[in-house]
Amino acid sequence: MPGTRPLHDFTMYSKSHIEIDPGRQASVLADPDIGVIFFDGLCNLCNGWVRFVLKRDVSAAFRFAPLQSDFASEVLQETQHDGLDSIVLLTDGKIFFKSTAVLRIVRRLRLPWPLLWILMVIPRAIRDFVYDIVAHNRYRWFGRREECMIPSPEIRERFLG
Repeated sequence: MPGTRPLHDFTMYSKSHIEIDPGRQASVLADPDIGVIFFDGLCNLCNGWVRFVLKRDVSAAFRFAPLQSDFASEVLQETQHDGLDSIVLLTDGKIFFKSTAVLRIVRRLRLPWPLLWILMVIPRAIRDFVYDIVAHNRYRWFGRREECMIPSPEIRERFLG
């Protein structure tokens, strides 16, 4: 595709997402219709976000992995992802970051949450600026856990890594 820059077996499209080579995606996740949400497992806000998504993801379209996991490290190592300050979404062969990831997640939840997709009309720089303010202050505002959460047996199969 014109205007793309190879990055090992990833292709850089913009700072909001990268596209994964289909062969690598198959090795990461068997079903390309299932999205993987990577989250800061120590962050109370992020853990609350996971619980929010679990409750509203009636089609079980998402799996979850803490950014601190070996699975996340392996999948994200070539993305040049800069730490734990972003929700990351792997879906349909692409990896999305920050506000774009959040909006793509809510788009697949039950109503009324997909209506928030309209916020995509706001330039990514503005959306990510607000996202970064919350991300930077999340431990101060919402607290931090000492360990990653342990999912209950009912939802354990939806967690990777």
